Amino acid sequence: MLFFFSIILVGSLTPLARRAAIRFDVVDQPTEAHKTHRDPIPYMGGVAIIIGVVTATFGAIFISGNYQLTRLASTVLLPALFMGIVGLFDDIKNLSPWPRFIAQNVVGVVTASVLVSTNTLGTPTGSSLLDVLITVVWIVGITNSINFFDNVDGGASGAVAISSMFLFLMALQSGQYFIASLAIVLSGSTLGFLIWNKPPARIYMGDAGALFLGVLIASLTLRFNPNPIDKLASFTIPVLLLALPILDTSVAVMSRLKQGISPFQGGQDHLSHRLLRLRLTKRQSVLLLWVMTTFFALLATIISNVPFNYERVLSILSMTFWVLCFVIFIRV
Repeated sequence: MLFFFSIILVGSLTPLARRAAIRFDVVDQPTEAHKTHRDPIPYMGGVAIIIGVVTATFGAIFISGNYQLTRLASTVLLPALFMGIVGLFDDIKNLSPWPRFIAQNVVGVVTASVLVSTNTLGTPTGSSLLDVLITVVWIVGITNSINFFDNVDGGASGAVAISSMFLFLMALQSGQYFIASLAIVLSGSTLGFLIWNKPPARIYMGDAGALFLGVLIASLTLRFNPNPIDKLASFTIPVLLLALPILDTSVAVMSRLKQGISPFQGGQDHLSHRLLRLRLTKRQSVLLLWVMTTFFALLATIISNVPFNYERVLSILSMTFWVLCFVIFIRV
C-alpha cells in the first residue's frame, strides 16, 4: 500500500510542480557547455518527491497509531528535508558549491551524532570516533554522488528507485520493518517521479530532489544492519547498493583532477556522457545504467544470503568487478 500510494501521490504532484516551476521561471537553461538538453527544462520535481515521502511516512504512522515512530522517522527525514530546502534555494538562486558542501557536512555530523549516541548504526566498527568519521564521509559522499548522477534523464531517480527496492527486500527479510517501510516509500516516490523524468525528461528533480534523496538513501543504508557475519561483507553491501552513483562520481572526479580542474566544476565526463560517445542513445545509456545498478544491488542481496564461507570471497569479487568498470569507463 505504501509503495503504490507513493507512486500515485508523487506521479500526481510532479506535473503540478512542473507548472509551478514554469510559472516562477525555475528552469534549467541549456546555457552551459556541459548541458546536454536543448530546451529549458523545469526544476522542482524534487519538491514533489519530498512531499510524497514525508506525507506517506507520517501518514502511515498516523493511520497505524504507532506514534512512537514519529521521533524515529523525524531523525531520518529532517536532515534530508533540510538538505532538500538548501537544494531548492540553490535551484532558485544558483548558489556556489561551498554552501551546499558545508550544509552536507553539518547534516553528516548531526546524523552521525544521532546514530552513534542511540546505537542505531547498522555496522559499527567498535570505535565511536571512527563511526562518526565514516558516517560523515558516507553522508557527504553519497549526497554528492546522487547529485552528480543526476546528469541524464532518469539517471538518479531510476538508480535510487532500484537501490531502495533492493534495500527494502533485504530489510524486510531480516525483520527491519522501519527501514523496509521507508525504503519502499522512497522507491515508490522516485518511480512516481520517473514517469515524468524518464527520457525525454519533462521535468528535473533539481538539487532539491538530489540532495534530499542523497541524504535519505545514505541514512537508510547506514541504519540497515546486513546479515553477513564477515565485517568486510557488511561494509560491502551498502557500497554495492549505491555502486553506480559512486562509480559515476569517482570517474568524474578523477577525470577532472587529472585535467587540473575543480571536482565541483560541471563537465561532460560522467558515465552517461561516455556512453553517448560510444554512440549509444540517451535512452540506451540510462537503460544500461539501470541494468548495472540492478546487477550490483543483486550482488549485495546475494552476499547477504550466502553461507558465511562465501561472504568475503563474493565481496572481493564484486568490488574487483567495480574496479574493472572504473578502469573501462575512465579510458572512454
